[in-house]
This record gives sequence, structure tokens and C-alpha cells, in this order.
Amino acid sequence: MAEMQINGVRIEDTFAEAFPMTYTRLVITADTPAWVEAATSSLTGFATSVIGCGCEAAVERLLTPEETPDSRPGAAVMIFGMSTGDLAKLVVNRVGQCIMTSPGSACYAGLLEGTKRIPLGGGLRYFGDGHQISKKFGDRRFWRLPVMDGEFVCEDSVAVAKGIGGGNFLILAASHRQCLAAAEAAVAAIRPLPGVILPFPGGVVRSGSKVGSKYKALIASTNTRFCPTLRAVEPETLLTPDVEAVLELVLDGIDETAIRAGMRAGIAAAAAGGTAAGVLAITAGNYGGKLGPHHFHLHEVMA
Repeated sequence: MAEMQINGVRIEDTFAEAFPMTYTRLVITADTPAWVEAATSSLTGFATSVIGCGCEAAVERLLTPEETPDSRPGAAVMIFGMSTGDLAKLVVNRVGQCIMTSPGSACYAGLLEGTKRIPLGGGLRYFGDGHQISKKFGDRRFWRLPVMDGEFVCEDSVAVAKGIGGGNFLILAASHRQCLAAAEAAVAAIRPLPGVILPFPGGVVRSGSKVGSKYKALIASTNTRFCPTLRAVEPETLLTPDVEAVLELVLDGIDETAIRAGMRAGIAAAAAGGTAAGVLAITAGNYGGKLGPHHFHLHEVMA
């Protein structure tokens, strides 16, 4: 088996297994950056995994007034689902409950070309109770809905496209503090990159899962092979005695290039301090190639 190290950190000869998803991009604006954050935090809440949340979402990047349709502060948000039908329901519900309710907010399509289109304002316009107004600029239609602080402006529809979910890598470290510091460095390196998001809290997940459970009602359960407290009783543990903490980063992206770039930047940042910083190895989660067709081999990603 080939050996690869970065600053003494072992890069395991394995692969991250990812699967097809459908995504869209929204542009959210508001009067101030603080209200952009309030609106997008609400929109992307409870959106870490399709397993329990129905979708995976996060801010892709912040936008300057020069980059938004209404010349106000904004943010691009990406939302991933398992199908166009799933996204159609989730997007309208989340925009209606989280963006239309947020003071001064507006919502625009951040993806104009794709496989299909799903409604935004076209699904919310009835809230205007007959007082909604439609305006068309070029090929784009917008709705103005009366609300108590003025009007909620929302694009009629947004495109959806094929994306990828489940790109990942795991950081194995000598302590929780050192593992978290490496994970935070990885998040900081990935977040500026276009076309990729980290849907879990702060970009990091500690409760990595495996398929199946001893309880028939569950489709997934804790990944016992990477739990330090189970090392002595888990016959298939993948942890050496010096590993005391493991954290995972999960990436969703628009294509393989975006996932690969995110993994490369994150792994390099996590390993930058080397073993002196307590990072011992980088590995990845897969299901033997049975879950998804997209396989990101760590040695190829970091070559």
C-alpha cells in the first residue's frame, strides 16, 4: 500500500464516497449584513443531512452590494436535496418561513440555468391575498408581496441542477482540542471556495455514522469504528491507541471539481501543523463503493 504523508500526518490510502444530489442557489439580501445573517441563519437551520432534515444547506459566500440584484448586502445560499420534487417543497417552505418573515429581506434566483425550475415567489405570491404584483425584467419575473414593513420582493422561480453530496474526510488527532483546531483550520480553508458548502454546525460533524443499526427502526447509527471510547470493545476499530478524537468534514458541491478542490484545501489546512499539532492521520468515510458513484481517493486528491 502506498505511503503518503503531509508534515508527518499520514494520509490514508482510501476514498470518500459521495452520491448524486440536486441543488439550487438562492441570493438573499437585506438592509444590513446583520440582517442578511439573521435571514440566512434561519433559512439554513436544521439542514445538516437529508437523512433527518430533508435537505442540506449552508451559505456559499457573502455578497457585496455590487454583486446583488438590488445593490444591498447579501449572501448566496446553496440547498441540496435528493430530488427536484423534494427541493420544490423545501425551498418554498423555507423561503416563506425564514426569508419573507425577516425584516427588509428579498430573495432572488442565484441559479438561472439548470435541468428544471422550481417556484419561489410563484409559490408564495398567494400570501399577498390578491394584492401581490408581478413585474418582469427581461426574461426574469419578480413578485412584490405587501408585508408590514413594506414589500417582500421575490423572484418567481429558480433553476435546479445536478450536484454531489457526501464528499468527506476525517481528522484523527491526539486530543479533542487539537482535533477541533485542525478542523477549524480546514473549515476556514474551504469556505472561500466557490460551488461547495459545509452543511454541518460550524462546518464540522462529530457524530459520523455508518449504514444500519442493531435497532431495526434506524437506517444509520454511530460509526463505532471511529469512536475512541469503543476502541477496546469494537473488533473493527480503525483507531490506534494514540488517537483520542476524530472529527469529520462533509462537503456538498456542484461537481467533482468543486468537491475535490474543497477536500484538497481542507486536508492541507488540517495537516499544516503536522504531528506537532497533534494531528496523526487523515482518512475518509466510504461504504465499499456501494452507496454512491463518486469516489474521491485521498492520494489522488492530494497528489
